[in-house]
Amino acid sequence: MIGSLAFTSLMFLTIPPYALAAILVRPAGVAASYRVAVAWARLTTSLCRLICGLDFRIEGQENVPTVPGVVLMKHSSAYETIVQMLLFPAQCWVLKRELMWAPFFGWALAALDPIAIDRKAGSSAVSQVIEQGRQQLARGRWVMVFPEGTRMPAGETRRYGVSGALLAQQAGVMVVPVAHNAGDFWPRRGLRKRPGTVVFRIGPPIDPAGRDPREFNDDVQRWIEAQVAALRPPRG
Repeated sequence: MIGSLAFTSLMFLTIPPYALAAILVRPAGVAASYRVAVAWARLTTSLCRLICGLDFRIEGQENVPTVPGVVLMKHSSAYETIVQMLLFPAQCWVLKRELMWAPFFGWALAALDPIAIDRKAGSSAVSQVIEQGRQQLARGRWVMVFPEGTRMPAGETRRYGVSGALLAQQAGVMVVPVAHNAGDFWPRRGLRKRPGTVVFRIGPPIDPAGRDPREFNDDVQRWIEAQVAALRPPRG
């Protein structure tokens, strides 16, 4: 717990300088701000490894296509929101707009040009993801989606939202599913980070063309949740 508290304190202390750097370089373009964000992610994961003994491993890196697509990733922790920047090239994140209101952190997010949605907006939020997502894909950025919409406790899930599948279908790009077991090491609530290795398993890209979006989404969810179950440590 002492190590977890030390790491969390250091992580929050690093946010203001990196956030200001991301904002200051924004006139040079989103790519410049994004490089600052990636540098912060590398620093944070290194601190987590050194202080808490928590590291990560990537499986299936060869499944990442050479052209941008839509990533549907399991959401059970804050850890994957950091590590995702190290898994794929230049990204745009679909996130709740409330995150943009946080001092420093939210200001930096704004500089990175995310798709900030009102989760209560229903169909209009889905339309926003599709419209802005297509623009981001055309700019060569991956669109990262947490289809559960919120962090779920380890071992739990909820029906995946369909906006990512619809975006991929209408933009004519592939969907890449990502499973992991971060929730078992960095729980969604609580400060303690458990030592170990989080496995991020990148699945083969899936073409949604000609598929019913909801059925396609259900297939992706079954694959991700099956992989998560396989990655979870045995009980006891």
